[in-house]
Amino acid sequence: MTAVSPQNQRFMVSHLNEDDFETGGLRSYSSYRDLGVAAATNGIATAHVIRMVAPFSESFSQRHHHDVQFQLIYVLKGWFSSEFEGQGVQTMREGSCWIQPPNIRHTVVGWSDDCELLEVILPAQHATVVDE
Repeated sequence: MTAVSPQNQRFMVSHLNEDDFETGGLRSYSSYRDLGVAAATNGIATAHVIRMVAPFSESFSQRHHHDVQFQLIYVLKGWFSSEFEGQGVQTMREGSCWIQPPNIRHTVVGWSDDCELLEVILPAQHATVVDE
């Protein structure tokens, strides 16, 4: 892991520009706005805004986990629901924040049409593993 120090970070600002939302990322039902954190921290962390761009479908529900050191999600708009290993179904609403411990297995079970999330992950490059 890269040590966190001022030497491997730089100042950056990311202002909202609707054109910055891109599809083709990890999930087909989401668009992502990269906030520039990975570049500013030399990969120590990443942060992005996620918008759900398709209505929820059970076909999107795949049990998976992320090989991360830290993951925080904050609901900016709407609501988002997941089932977490050992925690059951949790529905987070606008203003809710949660931390997913490293490798916790979870399944997305629903979201509102206006759902928008902020996600912060360490490190920037990490694996998402679909459980079988």
